[in-house]
Amino acid sequence: MAAASTSTKVFYGLYNDEEDLKDAVRSAKAQHLEIMDVYTPFPVHGLDPIVGLQESRLHYLGFIYGATGALFGFLSMSWIFTRDWPTMFGGKPFWAVPSFIPITFEMTVLFAAWGMTLTFYTICGLWPGVKAKVLDNRITDDKFCVAFDVTGSSESDLDKLQGFFKSTHASEVSTKTI
Repeated sequence: MAAASTSTKVFYGLYNDEEDLKDAVRSAKAQHLEIMDVYTPFPVHGLDPIVGLQESRLHYLGFIYGATGALFGFLSMSWIFTRDWPTMFGGKPFWAVPSFIPITFEMTVLFAAWGMTLTFYTICGLWPGVKAKVLDNRITDDKFCVAFDVTGSSESDLDKLQGFFKSTHASEVSTKTI
C-alpha cells in the first residue's frame, strides 16, 4: 500500500528589505493572521520575538551528548587501564586520572558534535535523498518571505491575505503547492 502524499498550498509574499519584513510580521500579528513561516536569506536581528519564537532547547541535548561522551571516555579508559590492560607507565598508577583528561575532553567534543549534527539533520529533514521544499529560489539569495498555509481556505481568506500583502508593500505575491 503506497503512502499518501500530503501537499500544502502556500500563499506567500516577497519583500526586498528586512525592515519591511519585520513590519509585515508585526502587521500580521496585529491582524491575528496565522503565519506558517518566515524565510530570510540571513539571520534577521529582532525577528524571533516578533514572530513569537522561543529559545531552542537543543543546547540541552548538546549537554547530554557531551556528558555521555565524557562518561564514555573516562569509564573506557578506567576499565582499559585498570582491568583489561593494566600497564605501568613510568611509575604512574594504573588509574592515573589526570592523564585521562585530554581524551575525556576529546570524547566530549566528538559525542556532542555527532549528536547535535544527527539531531539537527533529523529535525530539519536534511537527510540524503530528501527533496527540499523551496517556495522561491530567491529566498536563499536576496528576498524575504512571509508564508501562510491556505490549504482548504476560502476565497475570502485569500482576498484578506492579498489585501494584507498589498498593505505591507510586498514586492511580489505568489501561491505554490509544496
